Amino acid sequence: MTAGGRTPQRRIAETVAATLRARILSERAGERLPTQDQLVREFGVSYPSVREALRILETEGLVTVRRGSVGGAEVHRPDRASGAYHLGLVLQGSGVVLGDLAEALLTLEPLCAGEVARRTDRAAAVVPVLTANVDASAEVVADGVEFTRIAREFHDLVVGFTPNDTIRHVVRSLVALWSAQERQWAAVVTRRGEYPSPAEARGAVKTHRRLVDEIAAGNADEVQRLSRKHLAATQAVLLDRFTDDVVNAEPARSARTG
Repeated sequence: MTAGGRTPQRRIAETVAATLRARILSERAGERLPTQDQLVREFGVSYPSVREALRILETEGLVTVRRGSVGGAEVHRPDRASGAYHLGLVLQGSGVVLGDLAEALLTLEPLCAGEVARRTDRAAAVVPVLTANVDASAEVVADGVEFTRIAREFHDLVVGFTPNDTIRHVVRSLVALWSAQERQWAAVVTRRGEYPSPAEARGAVKTHRRLVDEIAAGNADEVQRLSRKHLAATQAVLLDRFTDDVVNAEPARSARTG
C-alpha cells in the first residue's frame, strides 16, 4: 500500500476511468467502449486495472459491462433520469420528504413556465409539441397509469423548453424525480381501484390546454400563476397520503432502466 492508502493499480484505474469518462461526456465514445483487450493495448495497463476502471464507470452509471459480451461496455450518457436518480439518492439519504420536494417544484417549475412563455420562437418550437402531448393525454383519460405518464411528460416538456441551460437541467431532474414518485403512486392506486375519475383527468387536460394557450399568447405572468395553481392541485392528490414519506430514488432508477 502507498502512503495515501491506495494501491498503484487503483490510481492507474482512476486515470483510465477519467479519460474514458471525458470521452463519454464529450460524446466521443460512441455507443460502446472498446473491448478490454483494446483498452489494455491503448493505455498500456493491466487487465485488472482496466476492469477496475470499468467498475468505477459502472458505479457512476456511465457504462454497463455485459459479462461475456463480444463488444465493449455499453455507454450511458447522463440524462434527466440519471440526474433524478442521483439527486434522489442525495435527498433520500438526507431524509428529505415528498412534501419538501413538492415545495421546491412549486417554487421552480412555474418560473420555468414563465420563461418559456417569453421565448420569441414559442409559436414554432414550443406550442406544437405541447399541443401534441395534450392531445395524447386526452385520449387516455380512462387509463390511470398511462394518463399519469403522459400528463407528467407535459411538465417535463415545459421545463425542457426553459432557455437557461443550467436551470433547465436542474429543474428537469427535480421534475423527473417527482414524476417517478407519481407514476409509482398511479400504479398502486389503479390496482386498488382508487385512481381519480376520468372527469378529473379531463380537468387536468383542460388546464394543460389553457397553459398552452397562455404560453402561445406570451402571457408569462398568467402562465406562472396558472402553473403554480395547477401544480399545487395535482401534488395535493399524492401528498394527501404521502407528504411525510421520504423521497425514494428507486422509481427514478427504474424509469431509466425500464
